[in-house]
Amino acid sequence: MAKVRGFRGATTADENTEAAIHEATREMLEALVEANDIQIDDIAAATFSTTRDLDASFPAAAARKYMGWNYVALMSSNEMEVAGGQPKCIRVMVLVNTDKPPEEINNVYLRGAAHLRSRDGRNT
Repeated sequence: MAKVRGFRGATTADENTEAAIHEATREMLEALVEANDIQIDDIAAATFSTTRDLDASFPAAAARKYMGWNYVALMSSNEMEVAGGQPKCIRVMVLVNTDKPPEEINNVYLRGAAHLRSRDGRNT
């Protein structure tokens, strides 16, 4: 029986432009889908967050435009500000109906966000 599990990803945009936000988001989502063999019909919802220095576009717009997630519940929000936090960061949590156990989920951290995954497997 499939369960809903959270798949996480993070990346950084090169600059605060619609094109840069969409490109980074597309790259992150493609990597997350490929790493976990996610089928669009299994996606329940996705929540995106960006640091406050990225306000030129919604990452959810890239999911619809480039990934075809037109019937997936999507939401974008700002991330809380933490001293020393990663700038220009885009994060996502995709809720997927899957038979995968938690230990087989492959979260993806790209570009400047690669360091957010610690050596012991915990994420920040």
